[in-house]
Amino acid sequence: METTETTAPARDFFTAATALLGKVADAEAESMAAAGALLAGTVAEGGRVFAFGAGHSSLPAQDVVYRAGGLAVMNLLPVPGAVGVDVRPATLGSALERVDGLAAAVLDAGPVREGDLLFVISLSGRNALPVEMAAHARSKGLKVVGVTSLAYSRETTSRHSSGTFLKDHCDIVVDCHIAVGDAELSAEGVTGAFAPASTVVTSAIMQAVVATAVRTLAAQGGEPPMLRSGNVDGGHAWNEAVMTRYADRIFYK
Repeated sequence: METTETTAPARDFFTAATALLGKVADAEAESMAAAGALLAGTVAEGGRVFAFGAGHSSLPAQDVVYRAGGLAVMNLLPVPGAVGVDVRPATLGSALERVDGLAAAVLDAGPVREGDLLFVISLSGRNALPVEMAAHARSKGLKVVGVTSLAYSRETTSRHSSGTFLKDHCDIVVDCHIAVGDAELSAEGVTGAFAPASTVVTSAIMQAVVATAVRTLAAQGGEPPMLRSGNVDGGHAWNEAVMTRYADRIFYK
């Protein structure tokens, strides 16, 4: 189809997002493979797996939890008021990201334990909540995978008292390669750039890591604890059996 003035913005966004996905696929192949191997090892050894993100960074975390075609043992680590944009006012969520001590309180009160795995997703990685979430998790004996944009650590300053970023407290870091500001397009008459692509790219990273873990577990001879779509025949029964078998590692049911 010929690109017109009407269809050009959509095509431009897809072009930008596709370029970013290709860049990450090449540049972060080893880090995603390492994260997938760590996830597979944690599952095989009976560990618990959690994913956390604040605000819109919670979307890639939610995308791998209770997901058809995904691992049943992926859990969302909730922080009241900070996960998603359902809190009112929505700006409260942004404020909570800067509160010292909140992450430690959540982890200490939650089900995490030594040997578990935590994914911390934060585009900027500069606020107190993701920094402390990763640091405190490691102090409790968890392994931490950070998914973030390293551009922020080069071009901005940390908002945590330590002066550190999320990347400084992770066992593995996957760089999403999103530019500071998270906007891919510009247009005459529009002040500033628009069209963020971080959710597209970061969700793809998380799905790639899970896919790596699934194939790794299968290659080791075990049946990965997979969920099926509830909209296919037998899906609900399959999922119920899987969630019963792994009930000690599932916290969303």
